[in-house]
Amino acid sequence: MCTGGGRCRWYYGRPDARLGPGIGTYRGYRSTAGVPQERLVVPSGRVSLLIGFGGELRVRGAGRHISLVSGLHTKARVLGHGGDVQGVELALAPWAAHRFFGGAPLAELADVLADPAEVLGDRARSLSEALADAPGWAERFALLDETLLRWSAGADGADGPAPAVLEAWRLLERSAGTLQIREVAAATGTSLRHLERRFREQIGLSPKRLARILRLNRAIRLLAAGGRPADTAARCGYYDQAHLSLEFKSMTGLPPGRFLSERGASSSWIAG
Repeated sequence: MCTGGGRCRWYYGRPDARLGPGIGTYRGYRSTAGVPQERLVVPSGRVSLLIGFGGELRVRGAGRHISLVSGLHTKARVLGHGGDVQGVELALAPWAAHRFFGGAPLAELADVLADPAEVLGDRARSLSEALADAPGWAERFALLDETLLRWSAGADGADGPAPAVLEAWRLLERSAGTLQIREVAAATGTSLRHLERRFREQIGLSPKRLARILRLNRAIRLLAAGGRPADTAARCGYYDQAHLSLEFKSMTGLPPGRFLSERGASSSWIAG
C-alpha cells in the first residue's frame, strides 16, 4: 500500500507473524521532490532502524547518514534530506531490537544515533544492498521478513530481558505511562532500585523516562482528536494543563497548540 502526495511516498507492509510481537509495520519511503524536506521525530518508546539505499538523511546537529539506528530518547529530533532519498524504516520494541540485533546492549543506544554497521556489522550493508536490488516494495518487505527471521534465529543464545523488566514494560504501556513506578515494581515483585537498574540496562531508559514518552504520545493522540488541554492533562496523568505544556516544550521543543498546528500542516511529522 502506498500513501502520500506529490513526489513523496510512503509504502507499508505487514511483518511476518513468525517474527512475533514487538515489531511495527514496515514503512518504506521514497522522495523525488528535488527540494530539501524535514520532519520532526517525536519520542515513541521504540528503537528505530532506518536502512537507506538512495540519498542521504540529515539529522539537525548530527550530520549526514545513509542509514541510522536510534535508541529510545526523550527529546524530539529533526530529520531531513536533500529532496531525493529512499529507504525503509522499522520501529522495534527495545526487547525485540535486542533479539534482532543479536543481543546488542540497548543501554548503549539510549539517547544516541548510530550507524547500523556499529550495531549490526556487515549485515547492515548487505541488507541495504539487497533492498536496493529488489524490484519493488513487496519484494523488499519479503526480504525484510526473511532477514529478520534469520537474525532472530541467530540470536537464540542471547539473553532477553528479565521477566520482571518485560512485565514492567507491559504494565507501563497498558497504562500509557500513568501507573506509578513504585506500583509497577510492586506488581513485578522487585524492589524499585533493582527494577530501575535492570530496566536501564535492558530497555535503555529508566521506567520513569519511558513513562514520560508514553504519556506524551497519548496526549498527542487525544489533543489531535479534539480533546481539551485540561481534560487531556488529567487523563494522561499530568498535574495540570501547565504541566502538560511544560512536558510538550521539553520533549518536542514546542507548546501543544503550536505543535498541533504545525503537525496538521505537515504529514511528515511522526513519532519515531
